[in-house]
Amino acid sequence: MPRCPVDGALTIFRRNGPMSCYRRPKLTGATVFFTVALAQRGSTLLVDEMGRLRQSVKQTLQDHPVTVDAWVVLPDHMHAIWTLPAGDRAYGMRWGAIKSRFSRSLKAKVGWNPTLRSASKVRKGDVGVWQRRFWEHHIRDEADYRAHLAYCMHDPVRHGLVAKPEDWPFSSIHRERRLGRLAG
Repeated sequence: MPRCPVDGALTIFRRNGPMSCYRRPKLTGATVFFTVALAQRGSTLLVDEMGRLRQSVKQTLQDHPVTVDAWVVLPDHMHAIWTLPAGDRAYGMRWGAIKSRFSRSLKAKVGWNPTLRSASKVRKGDVGVWQRRFWEHHIRDEADYRAHLAYCMHDPVRHGLVAKPEDWPFSSIHRERRLGRLAG
C-alpha cells in the first residue's frame, strides 16, 4: 500500500487516483502562516464585505485568542501569520468559525444562490463562499518567519493592486509601521 512521503502514513486512493497526503503537525503554541481563499477566484467579496469579515474575525478571536503577527486581505483570498497560545493547536477550529460567521452574515444580507454551489457542496451543506480547505505552513525559524511576513506585506503589489505595500488599506503593515516595527 502506498505511503505518504512526509510521515509514512497510508495514502488513500479515490476512483480517479490518489488523494493528497494531508497531515497537520500536532504542535502547540506554534507560529503558522495561512492562505485562505474564496471558492470563486477573481471575486472582490472580501474587500467589498470587509466590515463583515472584520466582525467575524473579531468575534472568533475574542472567543479563542491568538497573536496576530500579520494579516493581509486581498479581494479573493487572505494571508495571515498567527502565533497560538501555549498548549493550543486549534487553528482549524478558528478558521472554520471565521468562515462560518462570515458566510452566515453574508447569507443573511444578500441571500445565496444555490446554483453557484457544486453538488458536493450542496450535499455537505456548504454555502459555497469559501474553498473547503486552507493552506497552512508552520514557521520553522526566524528566517522563515521574516520570509512569510514579507510575503504578506508584498502580496498586494505582486497582484498588481498597488505600487507599494503601504498603499494597500487591508494590511497589518499599517499597524507595524505605527508601532515602529517596520522601517519607512
